[in-house]
Amino acid sequence: MANTPLSTKDTESVERVIPAPAAAIFDLLADPARHHDIDGSGTVQQAPEGSRRLQLGDRFGMDMKMGISYSMVNEIIEFEADRRIAWQTTSSIKPLGLLIGGRIWRYELEPVEGGTLVRETWDISKERIPALVRPMRAKTREGMTKTLARIEELVART
Repeated sequence: MANTPLSTKDTESVERVIPAPAAAIFDLLADPARHHDIDGSGTVQQAPEGSRRLQLGDRFGMDMKMGISYSMVNEIIEFEADRRIAWQTTSSIKPLGLLIGGRIWRYELEPVEGGTLVRETWDISKERIPALVRPMRAKTREGMTKTLARIEELVART
């Protein structure tokens, strides 16, 4: 099934039915070392050494690159095994964290006939200065669409 865009002023979501069980998809999402494998934006480089399966309240770093290299710190703020996971980002550089950060990346999984409906949401309602990132909406939607396709490719191989 093709991705379906959904949006509000401060959110952008895409959906895709992936022919795989929710548990297999969730395993990818809950492993920060695999985020580079699923990232459709091309910005996620790698998680620091020693990554482990995520849980509510966990914090994990991520090396990123969008023109220049930088790193982000993420905190798991929503977690329901095999159903929902969300993390909120902030800059690992304190002064920069006063200007950027706060966006939420959320994945919701719902078992449906033929697999799992996966919804990825970019939520900037908690962003420090939402106006700075709103212009990234179309590019973000494109990256999320590619992310869901990558997830499907990876779980279809298993």
